[in-house]
Amino acid sequence: MLNVLKTLNSSLNLADVRDHSFLQYGRVIEDFPVLKMEQLMEETEIPRTGNVYVPSVPSWEEGDLKPLLETTHYGGMEIQIGYCNGNNSCLNALEYHKGSEINVSITDFVLLVGHLNDLVDGSFPVEDVTGFFVPRGTAVELYQTTLHLAPCKVTAEGFKCAVVLPRGTNTPLSEEEQGKDPLLFMRNKWLITHPDTERFVSSGAHVGIKGPNVSLIYPE
Repeated sequence: MLNVLKTLNSSLNLADVRDHSFLQYGRVIEDFPVLKMEQLMEETEIPRTGNVYVPSVPSWEEGDLKPLLETTHYGGMEIQIGYCNGNNSCLNALEYHKGSEINVSITDFVLLVGHLNDLVDGSFPVEDVTGFFVPRGTAVELYQTTLHLAPCKVTAEGFKCAVVLPRGTNTPLSEEEQGKDPLLFMRNKWLITHPDTERFVSSGAHVGIKGPNVSLIYPE
């Protein structure tokens, strides 16, 4: 699949997530309870259009999984376990958080990422975007310095991705928190958008991605 994607997307720097070049953005977690996450994700569906993101699924957080991940991957900090499923195939925007994000690939997908160091004065060039193919059944930790957003699908069926984050991330800002930082879009979510991404632009997101919106071409 990766070689096919490289052929179709020759202008995009694209590599396997286990390639050495990924180490500046994150790491593959080899001992993650992927099977448990796959079982939980069976109850979720891919929407017919667009994406669906659920920051926290309470029933997933009632058993042993949440305290295990808090202990082994978050230094005892409280987390939330949710998911993002959908049909996205474009960059559209980039976000970062204070604290790592764990993605678990329930299907194959591609992550489009950048580094926070390349975000200068609220501006980020698309030339610095790199794509990483994440095969099904892989858990990856994205460091807090990694710019990212929703995965990109690699088949017409869409993608499924479990998402683990510090508790409260991607939830609405309080009135006191709003307007303090032009890039702060939601709680613990700093975001810049491409000017063509109307849903973010109309919501007041900072327009900061320079260049054509990156679109991943996948085999039909």
